[in-house]
Amino acid sequence: MNRLLVFPVLTLVLASALALYPSSSNVIDLTTSNFDKVLKGDEVWIVEFFAPWCGHCQALVPEYTKAAAALKGVVKVGAVNADEYKELGGRYGVRGFPTIKIFGANKDKPEDYNGARTAQGLVDAALQAVKSKVKASLGGGSSGSGQSHDTKDVIELTDSNFDKQVLHSEDMWLVEFFAPWCGHCKNLAPHWAKAATELKGKVKLGALDATVHQAQASKYGVQGYPTIKFFAPGKKTSDSVSDYDGGRTASDIVTWALEKLAENVPAPEVAQIIDQNMFKEACDQKSLCVVALLPHILDCQSDCRNNYINILKELGEKYKKKMWGWVWSEAGAQLELENALDIGGFGYPAMAVINPRKMKYSILRGSFSRDGINEFLRDLSYGRGNTSPVKGDKLPKIVSIEPWDGKDGELPPEEDIDLSDVDLDSKDEL
Repeated sequence: MNRLLVFPVLTLVLASALALYPSSSNVIDLTTSNFDKVLKGDEVWIVEFFAPWCGHCQALVPEYTKAAAALKGVVKVGAVNADEYKELGGRYGVRGFPTIKIFGANKDKPEDYNGARTAQGLVDAALQAVKSKVKASLGGGSSGSGQSHDTKDVIELTDSNFDKQVLHSEDMWLVEFFAPWCGHCKNLAPHWAKAATELKGKVKLGALDATVHQAQASKYGVQGYPTIKFFAPGKKTSDSVSDYDGGRTASDIVTWALEKLAENVPAPEVAQIIDQNMFKEACDQKSLCVVALLPHILDCQSDCRNNYINILKELGEKYKKKMWGWVWSEAGAQLELENALDIGGFGYPAMAVINPRKMKYSILRGSFSRDGINEFLRDLSYGRGNTSPVKGDKLPKIVSIEPWDGKDGELPPEEDIDLSDVDLDSKDEL
């Protein structure tokens, strides 16, 4: 071979090896001199940072090329030889190859792509970034960091609120760690939302965007999406977690959660209604709330009252898997509550059961006894029994009172009448 041709040939071979993607490809070769087109343009970009010697990078070429062709005219697809242009790799914290970043609505903070290294996965992520950018332009905020469940019953979790919401509560939680571009996450979303609604008041369902809130995702070893973690009811630590191993339909999720709940659910507290916050906490998020009105302490002293409360506790234990709320009030202490439920006044003890979601209630018509209440609650659990709308269509206003001290009631002392200033000879009537 003519020596004069050796160096040009070697140069062409090396250039081809360094580029990975030919000039005929839809993948745009990016360098330090032209990278501004990514940052200053309005287009969404997917950018791969690669090294020519990297086997995983070489294996990605067909899928990345296919994604670039599919996204032509919609999303720009580029590639940087970060082995050559180390400054670019360092600017974006590239530590391994290939690293793929999406430059969307906020070009200063590109999102890491951690999805499947397939054309479909790349396209899905790119289109999600486009959707987020358009939504932000319309003033609706970016949806890139949140998953649309179309329901308020799925609780949005973040790095900052996770411990307070989950670890510091005694509720049972199922937490989904998701990525906005993840196809399996999108398929799960409507089922997760439906399950959250069906489990409301019993089990809390949360969702955390693991691509944004990476501290919690790393803490719990999340490596793929969606990952679902189970946090048992009761006191928790960061170690109080296990993997969800059930199915991915709403029915599967609900069944799995209720079975777990039944394993160690504690008996409910039968609490006295003493203020608005306590009543709302005890009843608002429950599927049903059992409200008992007990006689005044002067009409039914401590032994009598405790006998009624013990009946409520026994039945609370029996129906604990239902996760109902259980509360009681002294006759006359919460008149707006009695009026809203049309109970009391005609005799105590009395009972009504509220459905807070539908704002309807049922009244105990039988005896206030273990058997009478059990029959009443059993019918309600089967969907039987007459219901009426709560007056005002909302939980009634509760006045703040002092809790019962557990003692017998005492009549107020009689006041002595001072007759020293009374003219007994006066004919005026006293």
